[in-house]
Amino acid sequence: MSENENSVDHLGSAVYRGWHLGHSHHEAMTTEFEWAVLRFQQAFERSCLQVANISGLVELSFQELILLHVIGMQERPKTAASIARQLNSDAISNIQYSLRKLLSHKLVAKIKEGTGKIYTYDVTKKGRTMVNEYAKIRQMVLTEQTKNIEEIDRKLYEASKLISLLTGLYDEASRISATYSSVTLSKASETE
Repeated sequence: MSENENSVDHLGSAVYRGWHLGHSHHEAMTTEFEWAVLRFQQAFERSCLQVANISGLVELSFQELILLHVIGMQERPKTAASIARQLNSDAISNIQYSLRKLLSHKLVAKIKEGTGKIYTYDVTKKGRTMVNEYAKIRQMVLTEQTKNIEEIDRKLYEASKLISLLTGLYDEASRISATYSSVTLSKASETE
């Protein structure tokens, strides 16, 4: 058994006995990871919004803030579809709503591409100033702290690779489960 397996051995069956999401050790570890991701997502959202508030982006929601950063990546315009793909999102209508809000705040510009119906979005000068201020504050309050963690860059790289792999597996599980028949609450209660 590896050192990593030993480190979770103390989480024996007593920890997950009787839990509907953890009938086995592997299921319990998978669920522990899922709960850690949920907690991380909440902390990440809180920190992003707080840094946004300090940097003058107080009127933006979390999704709008993330869209602004995605549009500003690589300093080139992006379509709504490419933004959705970057975020692994199917919610195009929500993205379009957030884009309209960013347009109303004059943080992004909508650009008609060629003669077709394709539009791209780019960060305005005002938007670029705001995201640059956000980046400075983020560096002061976050990355100055994280760089003190031993081997942090390697750990972040490995965690990113693992989460990307798991994203594919969860997407596949979603596709597979979409082909199953739904179990309604009334059918479930009939089996009791």
